Amino acid sequence: MQLRLQKYLSEQGICSRRQAEKLIVEGKIFVNGIPETVLGTKIDPEIDKVSVNSVVIKQRKNLIYIAVNKPVGIVTSCHQPGSKTIVELVNIKERVYPVGRLDKESSGLLLMTNDGILAYRLSHPKFKHEKEYVVSLEKRIPEGALDKLRRGMSIDGFKTQPAKIVKIGEHRFRIILTEGRNRQIRKMCTKIENEVVKLKRIRIENIELGSLKPGEWRTLTNAEKNNLLKSEGIDNKKKKRIKK
Repeated sequence: MQLRLQKYLSEQGICSRRQAEKLIVEGKIFVNGIPETVLGTKIDPEIDKVSVNSVVIKQRKNLIYIAVNKPVGIVTSCHQPGSKTIVELVNIKERVYPVGRLDKESSGLLLMTNDGILAYRLSHPKFKHEKEYVVSLEKRIPEGALDKLRRGMSIDGFKTQPAKIVKIGEHRFRIILTEGRNRQIRKMCTKIENEVVKLKRIRIENIELGSLKPGEWRTLTNAEKNNLLKSEGIDNKKKKRIKK
């Protein structure tokens, strides 16, 4: 069955039809790898591959949600010659991909899924989902430096959003971010003249790392999955976007 492209994007929970039309006109929606800029274009969801922000949007069926404790040294990509990837670590026959990134030197919670809508929402900064980390530093960290991190600072030409921070040791603190720029915490700590020696993510929204050991993974419980989808504005039962 063919559907108008903007209707398909709306039904899959990506955005409203009006927003979809704007994205189409701006050339940000790809159909089978080619940008589609004509309003009214129809696609067949069973045949055509639709993507936005490099994330392929799939119909919401046979969806898998996995939590992984990524060890240091593992790369969060599907393929990178010369390095072991997170996909190799999660050995299942279904194809799943990592949501967001953890740099090679960092460890902790990573979500993997084949749910394109969830991947899009968790990866896009406008949704401001929470991610919590435990950070260990090379040098002792004074309260004044933590206050600078809390308020936000300029790195790479942008100002970071205010962060929630709790000091848990002379060299350690917990931080909650609602954005996820490249190597953000490491760059923030460099700005206060300190260096990260260990960085571990322990939570993404309502999903906690818990007792998972490095290299271990598990599927999310139904409660975790449903709460996560709800927090990201996805109605799992009706399979439609929830207006926030």
